[in-house]
Amino acid sequence: MASIAGIISQHGKIEFNSTKQVGRMLKLMRHRGPDNTFIRTLFDDRGAIGASEINLTHKTTHATSITEAPFILFDGELYNDRTGDQSDVELFREYYEKYERGCFKHLNGTFSCAIIEKDDEVILARDHVGPHPLFYGESDGLFFFSSEMKGLKDHVQFNIQELPPGHIYSSKKGLREFEGYTPDVPEIGDMKQTAEILRDLLIDAVRIRVKGVNAISLSGGLDSSIIAAIAKEFNPHIKLFTGVVEAAPGPDLKMAQLMAKYLGLEHHICTITNDDVRNFLSDAVWYLESFDEDCISGIISNYFVSKAVKEHSNLVLVGEGADELFGGYRLVLKNPRVKSVEQRDRLAEQLLNIAYNTALRRLDRAWMANGVQYQTPFLDSRVVAFSKKIPMSMKIYGENQIEKFVLREAFREMLPREIAEREKLRFAMGVGMDDVMDEIVASIMDPDEIKHRPKAAYGMPFASFKEVYYYDEFLQQFPPSYEKQTVRWDPFK
Repeated sequence: MASIAGIISQHGKIEFNSTKQVGRMLKLMRHRGPDNTFIRTLFDDRGAIGASEINLTHKTTHATSITEAPFILFDGELYNDRTGDQSDVELFREYYEKYERGCFKHLNGTFSCAIIEKDDEVILARDHVGPHPLFYGESDGLFFFSSEMKGLKDHVQFNIQELPPGHIYSSKKGLREFEGYTPDVPEIGDMKQTAEILRDLLIDAVRIRVKGVNAISLSGGLDSSIIAAIAKEFNPHIKLFTGVVEAAPGPDLKMAQLMAKYLGLEHHICTITNDDVRNFLSDAVWYLESFDEDCISGIISNYFVSKAVKEHSNLVLVGEGADELFGGYRLVLKNPRVKSVEQRDRLAEQLLNIAYNTALRRLDRAWMANGVQYQTPFLDSRVVAFSKKIPMSMKIYGENQIEKFVLREAFREMLPREIAEREKLRFAMGVGMDDVMDEIVASIMDPDEIKHRPKAAYGMPFASFKEVYYYDEFLQQFPPSYEKQTVRWDPFK
């Protein structure tokens, strides 16, 4: 993984030092790639491009192919077959040279990338799941792009855009969707057959990602426990990491300890104090680039776990993605405003469609804030494709409407009963973060402030007094128009 950035003129020579400016853009995102930085000036001073990278092994992990045009910057990972020690960016170049803009439907992986052609056309692309961010904008005849929007803040004050998943943007031809990679997966059968297929697919998804990984983020919930149970089969010495809020330890810690004991793996517990949270609030907004309260609570918990993992590894396995794919959100299941099966299904689809800007944004920004590359087996292309074939009646099952039922059935024999049957909690609830956030922010500002300022400048209503505080922090760090990039995780707020 890496951060990528660029400044390209659409009308000839740039008068200022674009190489220096790209360096400043990358410096603002140094956390995403703390090991190596590469910058290249384009011919005839028409701009500059660059990337900062994380080394995942003792060898340098390159994210750039910039010796000759087309120049390529690549953030992500590919799982296509390859020859020898071919890197992801080398493999991407091979596909691009063979299929040009049709290459994306052949790429098995998650990525965001930038391609600069000989005529200065910039092509940006992002896979259909979209954990790796990419923003762009224009100002004074110059085209800018950056992995995070903080890289643009000194150059583009208005009308920045986030590239949506499954889209290509051309600086000359505009935005369009592209056909994504479609893996071959079996058809579903009855519950038992479907669960068996799902188990096999997820086990293989962990297998191809676990090489070199020595850490698992273990919340104590169903999803991360499944990943831990599978990963141990491939690496019996892998380590587990769990976050817990000191002032309000939630139920996650007990379940994580149970799972760690069940697997017999080394377990690191990261204790998060009130001072840790209070001192990190401004940075939370900076890294997340959002003021949505649910995303803020989530990134804080994840950040401190990622900080602990960083002392041991640059790679981690995580359990994110299962809620979106297998019907795991409480606001879908337990909300009295959801009146019908059809409404529930539409809401589940909506949550999946915005995940890149909510759950996956929290995931990406928290781990990359400490320069840790996260591996997401649940987002494997085969698991995603198979999940779309499974009807909601198998995901949310029976008279009691048990969430993620087919996933539970797939791995029931690999888990303690208490975890296989555990009810879903939001991550921030499980680690005790929600109550702590209320208390901390109330000690900083008057909760009644929301009565005087119920909305942000561009019209988004604040969900709570906490968001008023997060918003003020946001405006100190980003141009006001950037607030339009904040997306509400909970559509009922």
